[in-house]
Amino acid sequence: MQSDQTTNGLLPLLVVLGPTASGKTALAVNLAYRADGEVLSADSRQVYRGMDIGSGKDLNEYTLSAPDGTTVSVPYHLIDVADAGEEYNLFRYQQAFDAAYADICARRKTPVLCGGSGLYLAAALGRKRFRQVPFNAPLREELQNRSDAELATLLASYGPLHNHTDTETRERCLRALEIAEFERKHPAPERMLPEPMVFGIRFEPEILRQRIKKRLEERLAQGMIEEVEVLLQKGLKPEQLTYYGLEYKYLTLYITGQMERERMESELYFSICQFAKRQRTWFRKMEREGCRIHWIDGLLPLEEKTARVLEACNLSLR
Repeated sequence: MQSDQTTNGLLPLLVVLGPTASGKTALAVNLAYRADGEVLSADSRQVYRGMDIGSGKDLNEYTLSAPDGTTVSVPYHLIDVADAGEEYNLFRYQQAFDAAYADICARRKTPVLCGGSGLYLAAALGRKRFRQVPFNAPLREELQNRSDAELATLLASYGPLHNHTDTETRERCLRALEIAEFERKHPAPERMLPEPMVFGIRFEPEILRQRIKKRLEERLAQGMIEEVEVLLQKGLKPEQLTYYGLEYKYLTLYITGQMERERMESELYFSICQFAKRQRTWFRKMEREGCRIHWIDGLLPLEEKTARVLEACNLSLR
């Protein structure tokens, strides 16, 4: 990377974001190869081993053919770092991200962040330093007689929700209140990061829905149902998999006989489309909060998208 802008030895991040099925991985990997870089994942489910097809790891895309005909593997980080069913939270992700980011910069490689999980992007790019928040028994005892609606109202009093799922269940809401109360009493020092260069892949909604449908059909044919069956056979409980949502939720409902195949595919497709809509809303929120996103037409050929990003970043190439 030609830029001399550093903060504590860190190089500016090159960020590729976009909704699901927008082709983020292919662009990020191509950029990392062309700029002698490495990819950092910002995906909340790709951290788990054995959750490959459903989480869209697309690990085959990290292997490219070089101009001389040789095969090149682009290094990646923050994928397959925890067992499925294990608790992996934003604190752990940010700790792992900071370590991998610093290591890439120390070796003077170009760090390329790729993802669409809003909170994981915030953990990677934000000034907020996440910390391990302990269980707060006195607070929970104080709140035990409050209704779910009262808990949600109380949580809203701390400020805008960071995650729309915080109020979906009583336990999630209680945990969010624990975190909010801890952060109110123990403000953390800010993280010092260089200004990132952020690029987003954009499709018209109807085209994106077509891409989502096509990709869902491909992944079902690739063995996504069998992947979930294996996870269940290894001892994961159905409720553990449904917790991960989207593919893992609906495929588990189908495998356990709670949903017919046709209904499963239809509702899963609809849910992925709704998820993509929430992702676009999150990206607009990022822009309102001061993050400049350089949007790229998703219909452009991969090499043209790559060239536009590299030119905008003034990166040295190989």
